[in-house]
Amino acid sequence: MHIMLGIVFLLLYGGLVWYVGWSGWRWLRPAAAAWFRVLYIAGLSFLALSFFLGRFFPEQALISRIGSYWLALFALLLMVLPVAQLLLLLLRLTRIPRHRAEKWGGALTLAVLLGLLAFGSYQAYSPVVRTYEVRVDKPAGGLKELNVVMAADMHFGLLSGPAHAERLVREIEKLQPDLVLFPGDIIDDDLELYESSGIGEILARIQAPYGVYATLGNHDKFDGPTERIIESLEGSGMQVLYDEVVTIEDKLTLIGRKDRTEQDRAPLAQLAAQADPSKPLFLLDHQPYELDIAARSGIDLMVSGHTHRGQIAPGHLITGAIYENDWGVLRKEQMTSVVTSGFGFWGPPIRLGSRSEIVQLRIVFS
Repeated sequence: MHIMLGIVFLLLYGGLVWYVGWSGWRWLRPAAAAWFRVLYIAGLSFLALSFFLGRFFPEQALISRIGSYWLALFALLLMVLPVAQLLLLLLRLTRIPRHRAEKWGGALTLAVLLGLLAFGSYQAYSPVVRTYEVRVDKPAGGLKELNVVMAADMHFGLLSGPAHAERLVREIEKLQPDLVLFPGDIIDDDLELYESSGIGEILARIQAPYGVYATLGNHDKFDGPTERIIESLEGSGMQVLYDEVVTIEDKLTLIGRKDRTEQDRAPLAQLAAQADPSKPLFLLDHQPYELDIAARSGIDLMVSGHTHRGQIAPGHLITGAIYENDWGVLRKEQMTSVVTSGFGFWGPPIRLGSRSEIVQLRIVFS
């Protein structure tokens, strides 16, 4: 089954690369010399393979960077090219010479492409703070309110590097949180790069009176034991909850789940049974599935990430169809689900139709 899906994916990807290459070839063909045509085909072939080569050889940082930016350009081209070609067809109905229409149409397409790339990079690297008020109908040991800051999907690594980590720390420090939650995908599949780049030391500056807690996501992994990742992240000043329950100063309880990709993760009901139901119960679960089960298990607040809100439009239509709550706030019985679009990105370092963000939750207890 996996082999068949792989073949279908490669055929589909190859067909789309051919479409992009053919579109560029038609624009360049009248003026291109023979040597340039050979270079064009070789260059496009390398770009099409660069992302996969970067994943197979992560130590080759340049290839990984090229692959990530190729994915960004590829996604944008698939959106821009059909529109441009439709406009060229319409221009044929006018008296504008065909060669002139194609020349200026190609130039305009290139300008739009570069503009979207610049705007998408800005959206990815310039986080906003989104603030929500959440009501919890339980007492919290004398607490009336709690200022919680949440961020997920940082994907710290090659492109979401130390500078982006510094942005996260600065923004969290401005918000002066009582409690910080990181529900998964803190690193991007490469623990060694996370450690060697000094990102862990930067994150260690994040402080909160009630602590900094995290769970692992589907990209918090590497070729080694999970305990090594947990040890590294906890060296960055956060406590990782790996199917664990912790009560904070007898005021509220946190449950941190293993990611749903792990075969041995405990049922939520089993974890919730370890908590005092009279206290507020917060759940960190990277992927926002099973909201009904969380509500039935007595969860008051569930924080998640994973969806990226599609990252690049129209991806948000897909995540909206898959998840009951793919971004923002959803109230379900006594429970509030909060899903962030993420602080970082995966693959192409751009965001269109979504924005890099940090979430501030003003929790009000009754």
